[in-house]
Amino acid sequence: MNLRDLRYLVAVADERHFGRAAEACFVSQPTLSTQIRKLERDLGVELIERNPRHVTLTAVGEQVVERARAIIREADAIVDDARQAQDPAAGSLRIGVFPTLAPYLLPRVVPDLRRRFPALELLLVEEKTEVLHQGLRDGTLDVAVLARPVEDDSLHEEPLFGERFVLAVPSDHPLATQEGPVSTDVLAGEELLLLEEGHCLRQQALSVCHLAGGSERRGFRATSLETLRQMVAAGVGVTLLPQLATEPPVVTPAAVTLVQFADPVPEREIAMYWRRSSPFRAFLPELASVVAGSIEHLPVR
Repeated sequence: MNLRDLRYLVAVADERHFGRAAEACFVSQPTLSTQIRKLERDLGVELIERNPRHVTLTAVGEQVVERARAIIREADAIVDDARQAQDPAAGSLRIGVFPTLAPYLLPRVVPDLRRRFPALELLLVEEKTEVLHQGLRDGTLDVAVLARPVEDDSLHEEPLFGERFVLAVPSDHPLATQEGPVSTDVLAGEELLLLEEGHCLRQQALSVCHLAGGSERRGFRATSLETLRQMVAAGVGVTLLPQLATEPPVVTPAAVTLVQFADPVPEREIAMYWRRSSPFRAFLPELASVVAGSIEHLPVR
């Protein structure tokens, strides 16, 4: 039994498919299958129930996978300790950002990070908050940029900035001709277009909406901010957009009018998270400072 074979087993457990597991491990499917068979022979038990249409772990397979994950985390931690001891700014850093922020934040901060840390390799992952949180916990990510709060005592939270919400309305909507910022009270009675379940922005927008007396538009949930933007342009309804998603180089369709809110402006707070035990913990505050400094026009919270 070796660490490589345990990684193969965990990949099969994650993918529930030998072909996809092999791709994730960058090996051929026959190689992966052969090594897992060897692992089963070494242990004297069947770990995987093989069926033509699906792959299922046996009861003992589930137990072995759970222990294998812990072993892999510890092995990766040893490698991370060695990398950090050499030079944390000259290795690879796995950073996760959620979908309603990543396309608008990364073009602003990556150039600054490359200038400040030219030897640092950034491995960027865009996933929903739940997936990123789990990635931090299981060690597949070193750091994640998430919306506050994240309730997890094992993680350190480094606040970055507050991002204001903007109301997007069709150009023929009564609010499109409003002069100056408006109160959130204008949402009373409005049915907002929102994202599907799993996006943290959905819950943030719902909170603003409910506080102001609005509601969700039934029968429609978008998969992305760009879909929401186009639905507003089509005159289907109104929505809340985060500030970074409304600023150049992002282009607002001519059929959409952006309406600013008056104080107190609803916003979401963005922070950087990493494991308190991370071998990069002495370096990551410096990284966070560069990210926050790239968004100088947004108020830091």
